[in-house]
Amino acid sequence: MYQNLKTFKMPKGFRGKSKLHVQFWWIVQGTLFHLSPQFMYGWRRILLRLFGAKIGKKVLIRPTAKILYPWKLTIGDWSWIGDEVTLYNMANINIGKNCIISQKSYLCTSSHDHTKSSFDIFAKPIDIKDEVWVASDVFIAPGITIGTCTIVGLRSMVNKDLPPKMICYGNPAKPIKSR
Repeated sequence: MYQNLKTFKMPKGFRGKSKLHVQFWWIVQGTLFHLSPQFMYGWRRILLRLFGAKIGKKVLIRPTAKILYPWKLTIGDWSWIGDEVTLYNMANINIGKNCIISQKSYLCTSSHDHTKSSFDIFAKPIDIKDEVWVASDVFIAPGITIGTCTIVGLRSMVNKDLPPKMICYGNPAKPIKSR
């Protein structure tokens, strides 16, 4: 048997808040957040801050973005989160200042241990340094750091840290040339 999901247990406190708090956020996100007009960036910043996110000045987050747990999210001043971006943050996601996370990108901080039949879950933070541009439809795996001023090309898959001041792309993403 490769996995026996009957034996899976969510670690105590893994979500960082109670089940009720999580459900309340998901209701707010599905209504007040997602149904807000595009230009209401301030409103979405307020909602995220009310749920514990650390959101900088003039951050632009589109209404179609999905944030799993706002209390595990930090975004620096003047950063943009595009349409249909998923921040699957079972661990912290830190996005620096002046960053762009373009449409349909997926930042995933968790996975499962396939070597155990109990399919244990784990989470590792993602750290996006200042002035990074993550182009459209990029996947970023758990535990990744992307260096300052780096560009990650569209449809790349990032499964290793990327150095600063580089243009990187591919599957897996790798540095191609200096920025």
